[in-house]
Amino acid sequence: MNALILVDIQNDFLPGGALSVPRGDEVIPVANRIQSKFDLVVATQDWHPPDHGSFASNYSGKKVFDRVELGGLEQILWPDHCVQGTRGAAFADSLDMNRVEAIFRKGMDPAIDSYSGFYDNGHRKATGLGDYLKGRGVKRVSLAGLAGDFCVKFSILDTLDLGFEAALILDGVRPIDENDFRKIVEDLRRRGVGIVQGA
Repeated sequence: MNALILVDIQNDFLPGGALSVPRGDEVIPVANRIQSKFDLVVATQDWHPPDHGSFASNYSGKKVFDRVELGGLEQILWPDHCVQGTRGAAFADSLDMNRVEAIFRKGMDPAIDSYSGFYDNGHRKATGLGDYLKGRGVKRVSLAGLAGDFCVKFSILDTLDLGFEAALILDGVRPIDENDFRKIVEDLRRRGVGIVQGA
């Protein structure tokens, strides 16, 4: 069975959002077009409490993109984004959710961040996504969404670690940093990830 994971296609990551990914809105038409090609479609959703430890606003004297220690790991500080129940945390209005069978929320523990859709950054707690896919008999997982150099990247690495075949839908992903992302794509290719065009 082939599954598609739509990673964090949420308002705060779109142009005009609190943590906008350049041209992030361009992933939406691709995500909508390709869903019918897959047996199973699921989505991940960043879902932070207001006091999340990755928010620069929760530190005196710190600013966005400073680094601190959180949960024993180095943490980049972000602007407040995808706060639970807010418009920024909602999925993009134009994203077709009709075929999405399950949503896996992440980033809910204020003491550690969660880039991957499978685990927090310390791999201490699972979201249930890996067990769900295995329970459905999924063998191959393709990923599209935001941002390519953070949540998509770490979700793909966990996909491989869990023993799935993995593919990155290149035209369905946008990164924060294009230069970094080019290196990430080459690294993923070397690890056996299929680099494909979805549309």
